[in-house]
Amino acid sequence: MTPVQIGILGCIVMLLLLMSSMPVAFVMATVGLIGFGLLVNPHAALSMITADLYETTSSYSLTVIPLFVFMGQIAFHSGISRRLFDAAYRWLGVLPGGMAMATVGACTAFGAICGSGPATAATMASVALPEMRRFRYDMELACGSVASGGSLGMLIPPSVVFIVYGIMTEQSVGKLFIAGILPGLLIAVLFCLTIWFNCRRRPELGPAAPPSTWMERFRSLGGVAETLVLFGLVMGGMFFGYCTPTEAAAVGAGGSLLIAAARRQLTWHSLFRSLQETARTSCMVLIIVAGAKMFGHFLAVTRIPFALAEWLSGLPLPGWMIMAFIIGFYLLSGCFVDALALILLTIPIFYPVVIGLGYDPIWFGVIIVVVTQMGVISPPVGVNAYVVSGIERDVPLQTIFRGCMPFLVALIIASVILVVFPQVSLFLPSLVR
Repeated sequence: MTPVQIGILGCIVMLLLLMSSMPVAFVMATVGLIGFGLLVNPHAALSMITADLYETTSSYSLTVIPLFVFMGQIAFHSGISRRLFDAAYRWLGVLPGGMAMATVGACTAFGAICGSGPATAATMASVALPEMRRFRYDMELACGSVASGGSLGMLIPPSVVFIVYGIMTEQSVGKLFIAGILPGLLIAVLFCLTIWFNCRRRPELGPAAPPSTWMERFRSLGGVAETLVLFGLVMGGMFFGYCTPTEAAAVGAGGSLLIAAARRQLTWHSLFRSLQETARTSCMVLIIVAGAKMFGHFLAVTRIPFALAEWLSGLPLPGWMIMAFIIGFYLLSGCFVDALALILLTIPIFYPVVIGLGYDPIWFGVIIVVVTQMGVISPPVGVNAYVVSGIERDVPLQTIFRGCMPFLVALIIASVILVVFPQVSLFLPSLVR
């Protein structure tokens, strides 16, 4: 068999193993190890797996992941998420569907200190769903807004997906973070407009809450100030060139500890839980990255990515049609494969094609995250929907997926805007020194 044929066979085996619910990290590592051993030699394959595991777990650039995860965990256990929701509720609750809009707003703000879509969805589900149930919100809208709003944690910086994409493609993680700000705000606005339109048409979906006094509204802003300070320290440091992403992550983690201590909400138990969840999440991400490296080395020796890049670049089609095919592939695949795993699997294949077509790699990173955002709220493997279902157990899963559909339309509109107007993603990075 030729190397290309072995590569295609390896991809098929990998998909079959993924469908058997085998952990994605071990699937990529196993296929990469066996395939590399067949094409090179077993001794080289064993050396490769040892080197990849060591390089991943000892990488200085990857220390940004546990630091940002720790920042989000401390923020969650110190009650920042509840204060963000309260502030958004005081200002938006009086509108039709205002509490669902407040949930989207709180998800946007919490995503700025979390970095994970499922974690944002889980946090806001525990805070917002009991309140929406109390105000007799339709649970389809309530759960859909939480699951969809939680997906903003993937795009609003700091984002674990951006970190991994930046390291794999050797792009500036700081520029990727900054590129995600305007698209994230655009999607949050589109989500709120979706809620407003549906609730204007059917007021029973989201009744308006009693109005808050101006004193209550302004007092609630104190709960937002700490988030703005953290976000300003992290993003401002990178934007103005004062610190690297890793240093900014350390500043953010230290800042979240100081805020929690100043509010007297940092107990030994919450600190231990934060460290425990940080270790678990970070190990999960790092082992997936290591497995993807092994699979990437296997693909490299098969030369499939280069052959595919040459074939697509040589097609008698305009670049935008090839780009539309790639985006469509991510949209469809995101419904079946976890977002981080999908990016790790496909970047070695599609990234050379995108660069060969002359597209900006920062813009492509934003597009990938937006499109894979759709996957986390789409059946059958929409992880955010499962997260919300696990917290709100009396709501059927199909009800949550139905509630996500209007937001899926909003994400499609956002992706079209970003493709037609790439400067939405590229304007802020162009200002970075």
